[in-house]
Amino acid sequence: MHPQKSAGVAAVLSALINGLGQIYNGQIFKGIIIIIIQLINGALTFILIGYVFLPIVWLYAVIDAYRSAEKINRRSYRKYNR
Repeated sequence: MHPQKSAGVAAVLSALINGLGQIYNGQIFKGIIIIIIQLINGALTFILIGYVFLPIVWLYAVIDAYRSAEKINRRSYRKYNR
């Protein structure tokens, strides 16, 4: 049985460091990509465009981590409670 993932923990981890919530959910590649994108956005703040994309990607990462954890839990519940 797959362990249950806490959607709240996933969201908080991703809010602290974008991509960490995805890694917690087992989505290693997606988490690393989000971390790299945010590092690029951080560098782009020097030319101001990063200030636009940084919060957008941050919000996406938090919501995605939360929803992914819920999806993992639903799939696990259905699989083992048939």
